[in-house]
Amino acid sequence: MPEFASRVKGKLAIVAALEREVRPLIKDQIKNWRVSEKGRDGRKFRFFELEDAVLVCGGIGTAAARKAAEAVIAIYSPALICSAGFAGALDPALKVGDVLQPQRVVNAADCSVVSLNRGNGVLVSFSSVAGAEQKAKLRDSFSAQAVDMEAAAVARAAEAHGIEFTAVKVISDEADCNLPAMDRFMDDRGQFLEWKFAAYTAVRPWLWPSVVRLARNSSKASQALCEHLRQIIADQTALPLNPTQADIIPGSTR
Repeated sequence: MPEFASRVKGKLAIVAALEREVRPLIKDQIKNWRVSEKGRDGRKFRFFELEDAVLVCGGIGTAAARKAAEAVIAIYSPALICSAGFAGALDPALKVGDVLQPQRVVNAADCSVVSLNRGNGVLVSFSSVAGAEQKAKLRDSFSAQAVDMEAAAVARAAEAHGIEFTAVKVISDEADCNLPAMDRFMDDRGQFLEWKFAAYTAVRPWLWPSVVRLARNSSKASQALCEHLRQIIADQTALPLNPTQADIIPGSTR
């Protein structure tokens, strides 16, 4: 069970890749979320806001995640920023729906590490969707339990602005799973083009079983992730109004 409560009082910013990853969270509180579109550096972002939390889905990949993180920091000045979303298992013991709040986030591109004073395990951020063979290499190279594409970029933005950082990831594909090649279905802003993916798979019936499995696993992962994000939001809201300096637990980069 991940340890959720940050001990930093202030607005929580959640940066996810796609709305479908957090749809249960948005839908079950639809009357409470305030939705708005705001621009930053030539891009428009859709923000979902509560009194003590804001959520933005910036797109898949490093560049999209960094831009979304910079936007939410500039517009909302959060005290805590959380990279949330799907991840692939590197540890064969992890199953679809398992949630990881890592103690370390590693950028596979330059081997830089963000270490946190909470959580367990290692999450590695990689530049593309990893298949089973690539997952094994990442596990061996970084002693990591899971892989995503965005957490290291969000962590870097948080570090640049002196903001507390955490990550919460849910396993959507297991260590031996080979996902369909997804890069061709993403636009230059990191958005997944579902219509293009549907058209591609519709005429390739041999892919249908894996697509059905992908949809089922994504739904299970999304439900599990949103359950934990609800708890994070509740914990953040329940914090004392005036924490002492000793109550602040910063992350550090080594």
